[in-house]
Amino acid sequence: MDKEKDLNKSSVSTFVVMGSTFISRILGFLRTAVISYVFGASGTADVINLTFAIPNNLRKLMAEGALSAAFIPVITETIEIDKKNKSNSTQKVFSNLLGFQLIIILPFSALAIIFARPLMTNILTQFKNPEQIELSISLFRFFINYLLFISVSAVIMGLLNSLNHFFIPALTPILFSISVLVSILLLHNIIGVYSMAVGVLLGGIAQVVFQYPKVRQSGYNLLPNFSFKNAYFSRIMKQWLPVVITSSLFTINQQIAFLFSSGLEHGSTSALVNALVFWQLPFGIFSASITTVLFPRMSRQSIQEDTEGLRSTLNYGIRLLFSLLIPSAIFYLFFGKIIIATALQRGMFTAENTIMTHYVLKAYSLGLFSIGGFNFLQRYFYSRRKYYIPFFTAIIVCILDIILSVILKETYLQVSGLALANSISFTIGFFILLFLSRKSLKFINGLFLLSTMGKVFISVLPASIFSFFLVKFIGANWISFSAVFNLLIIILVVFVWLVLTLFMYKLTKLEVIDFILKRKRT
Repeated sequence: MDKEKDLNKSSVSTFVVMGSTFISRILGFLRTAVISYVFGASGTADVINLTFAIPNNLRKLMAEGALSAAFIPVITETIEIDKKNKSNSTQKVFSNLLGFQLIIILPFSALAIIFARPLMTNILTQFKNPEQIELSISLFRFFINYLLFISVSAVIMGLLNSLNHFFIPALTPILFSISVLVSILLLHNIIGVYSMAVGVLLGGIAQVVFQYPKVRQSGYNLLPNFSFKNAYFSRIMKQWLPVVITSSLFTINQQIAFLFSSGLEHGSTSALVNALVFWQLPFGIFSASITTVLFPRMSRQSIQEDTEGLRSTLNYGIRLLFSLLIPSAIFYLFFGKIIIATALQRGMFTAENTIMTHYVLKAYSLGLFSIGGFNFLQRYFYSRRKYYIPFFTAIIVCILDIILSVILKETYLQVSGLALANSISFTIGFFILLFLSRKSLKFINGLFLLSTMGKVFISVLPASIFSFFLVKFIGANWISFSAVFNLLIIILVVFVWLVLTLFMYKLTKLEVIDFILKRKRT
């Protein structure tokens, strides 16, 4: 009964996070549209996108990805210990982490600002225009300061999620998008591209301030502790090393992709960045939300040595990911072009930019489920304290990605070849982790997963047939359609997809959807 109640709470939390993430992603689209409209799809926009990607990726190493992956299993354990012993182990670990962030990130940011010129010149070697290089150096000196705020915010998120508080952390990215949007719209005529820098820094500060009341309400404070003689903190640091190396591989890999794209036809970097923004909408809403909620749950089950519970959570997560991400990927294959045109095709963003971005988005969509499943299985192994399995798998994925990227970017695929290489590599990585997780848990009901896959493909068939004929009917007319008319098409199509797919899910008795509907009635 307790397991049933726990899974019910996880389902409710997942939908809360999904809803908040949806709003955040919509604002992210608006942010991208404003940047494209004001600064164009190439030139200055390329510099902004490529420069901001550096601190944005580094945050995954400093907190949001690597440190949280090492932090959450331990903090979940200390929370359970504090409940039993009425101790304050969690506060000590939390304060140590805040202190650690300060002594690492502040000197790192200072050095990055001082050595911005050689650093950025080496990273952006493909930029031939001296003005672009100078602009990237100048913007980098502002953007790198965002790293401290987002890293502290991510540690706070990890604490609140471990305490089963998901709503406030899920809302914080909304503040970032609002800050960037308002700053660009109000200040771009005054300070130009630096309006983006102002918005980024204010957005980072806002995310920390917004979460602070919930931290206090939960009985904790934000005072850093620089005395690191703490067994739990030492464990986090030992676990952080393999995770940060793993995350570094993917960060370096993405920077290599950006480097490859900057050497291709004009606007390729922006096509890559813009395609990722659209790709991240279903990924963030579904995959990141599911992983965010189920990771602390798997950590608790691991602490309690609840193998049956872990097996159930793993099966549930994979089936839920498949049921939500496969339809999203197919939808993008049909209507990605119209969606991109509606969101971005104005100002200096032309139909040619839309087509290029859509090719990249289609290639990324092929790996939407694989990357979601890969990240979820990574968190499973982290919850079991098996950090080197994801590490060695990541090496395989990154090597494959680079090799395939070098090959495919020289074909007619160009920049979309980089996205396809990514999808193929992560698909292989997903199956490696799935095989190893099955071995770790002794048994995973593979037939159950295959049954879910079959039901999903059968269920999306009617909507896919409808989409095929609609796309044929529209043809190339989407170019001449107004943004409003394209938006109406998208709304109609989304409605048809929801009705047809949910009806088919119910008709095929898809286990995950049936489970969700039962939870809504309880």
